[in-house]
Amino acid sequence: MARPSTSSTAARVKPSARRNVLPGRLSPSMVCDTAFRIITRRHLAAVLAQHDGTCRGDPEALHQIRIALTHLRTAIRFFSPMVDDAVRPEVWTELKWLNSQFGMVRDLDVAIERVIAESGGELTVIAELQHWDEKRAESHRQLARALQSARYRRLVGQTSAWIESGPWSTRRSKEAIRLRRCTLADHATAKLTEWEKTLLKKARKLRKLDVEKRHKLRLLNKRLTYSIESLDDLFADESLAKQKSILKQLRKAQKSLGQLNDDARGQALAASLNETVPEAGIRFRNRKREKKLLRTASRAYHKLDKAKPFRSADLAPNAEPED
Repeated sequence: MARPSTSSTAARVKPSARRNVLPGRLSPSMVCDTAFRIITRRHLAAVLAQHDGTCRGDPEALHQIRIALTHLRTAIRFFSPMVDDAVRPEVWTELKWLNSQFGMVRDLDVAIERVIAESGGELTVIAELQHWDEKRAESHRQLARALQSARYRRLVGQTSAWIESGPWSTRRSKEAIRLRRCTLADHATAKLTEWEKTLLKKARKLRKLDVEKRHKLRLLNKRLTYSIESLDDLFADESLAKQKSILKQLRKAQKSLGQLNDDARGQALAASLNETVPEAGIRFRNRKREKKLLRTASRAYHKLDKAKPFRSADLAPNAEPED
């Protein structure tokens, strides 16, 4: 069966052109419903931009589409409860489904890179790589089918329509109107403070966490990091240094936790090769490496804990509320 061309695929999944005209950048005094649309439009567009490259098997496109999708899902969380309407659970379920399609291929890409980096050209490793590559090829075929499916096209159309004019945008209760009209600076300050407090509380127990709880900590870290990145337009020159400092520590922790998660996923994947490559899982078990990564993440969280939290003034210096 012939693969759809780039142009025909893009035409089928392109969001509706009938959209409200929005500012090109975020501003501190911008109301939250406008900010939500700007941020989510950006991330949905980034997902679509990497669609064809991912279908062709480009590992970098796959990496970028996963990042864009995580940004999009994080933005939906960030603007909760404003966007919590009857349609949101269905949108969320479909975005979660799409995210699950990427996971296996990305895990295999990371595992293969690890094997190659440590191979040294040994024949046993070459045999091992053949099995990893076979698994990767089959997983990518499944992913490409998902990205070319009617379900994917419906997901894009439904998500785009919900962003623009979902029930959340027209509810007339006082609370719903208040949430939509709240300034972005006030909402962002409250949400970033809440998420940072939760992250640091859990991070203090990092060395005692099992693999699953450590993975959940990593997701909290990513949520805070991506939210700050999405709000990049807001940071004035005087607050840029604080933003960069906080992101530096979050990214250090994220990298270490990500490598620990890759090791855990690699062990799980290697277990499936035990019959043909009995030693496959060994390269993903390294206690010395684990201790080093945990130490790096712990130091990053300690520095983050000492930093001053975001204040509304950081995001809205001398700003006047919009009408």
